Amino acid sequence: MNKPLVGAFLAALLLGAGVAPAVAAEPAGSTSEVSAEAAPQTKYTAPDTVPAAKAVTFAGTVALSNCSGSVVRSPDAAPTDPALVLSNGHCMESGFPGPGEVVVDQPSSRTFTLLNASGSGVGTLKASKIAYGTMTDTDLSLYELTSTYQQIQDSYGIQALELETAHPTAGTAITVASGYWKRTYSCDIDGFVHQLKEGRWTWKDSVRYTPECRTIGGTSGSPVIDDATGKVVAVNNTGNESGQECTDNNPCEVDENGEVTVREGINYAQQTYNMVPCIGAGSKIDLTREGCALPKP
Repeated sequence: MNKPLVGAFLAALLLGAGVAPAVAAEPAGSTSEVSAEAAPQTKYTAPDTVPAAKAVTFAGTVALSNCSGSVVRSPDAAPTDPALVLSNGHCMESGFPGPGEVVVDQPSSRTFTLLNASGSGVGTLKASKIAYGTMTDTDLSLYELTSTYQQIQDSYGIQALELETAHPTAGTAITVASGYWKRTYSCDIDGFVHQLKEGRWTWKDSVRYTPECRTIGGTSGSPVIDDATGKVVAVNNTGNESGQECTDNNPCEVDENGEVTVREGINYAQQTYNMVPCIGAGSKIDLTREGCALPKP
């Protein structure tokens, strides 16, 4: 998976080492291509008309000590609500949660560097708790901050990224925006994976990128942004680094009939529309809300 980097020194050692998406980093601006054998077999037909794309910037993204993330809000969030930071479950400072493990309301004092549109750090945000975190069915963490959405906007002029409420579609033009590397990756959604298996973990209905999104070490937790709407549709989390089948750092796809497909060099994300029903009044995580299907403790 896009495992977290352990500090900048390790990140530097890993540059160009060929270790998968978030444990290894390729030099920025790499032009290496995915082999024909690695290219996804599923194709889509582009629509006749495409909405005008919005410029995707780094505004609202954050850098963690080992991963990327973003300040996000549900469509119903109030300015006075405590802000939420979205990242991966495997990026939590408490370590990888095991299969079936769900973290709720765990105290945290983790800090995040908030970036502006150009990717410059403009301030430090602090968590009060891990509101939710898991690697079961999805790979997700949500931190509740000590600052409200309004306070962040007043202090830094930056608005939170809005979470999309609908399932994305194949062919959508997307940008993966990494706050850790201050680098973006542009491609399309190639399709969706019934089950994505990696080591001990299984994720459902994962997003598969087209080959252009060659995410690297430290991009774990990056928001996946719909270019047309500017909304977050997924959170970047893994990729198959060496063509192995269903092992750590080498996720495999399993279809409804149990058939396994390995796509070396292809990267993936976990959808986020299904989080929205679980965010209640005050931007609090409420797993008992109608329509909330996130795994429960």
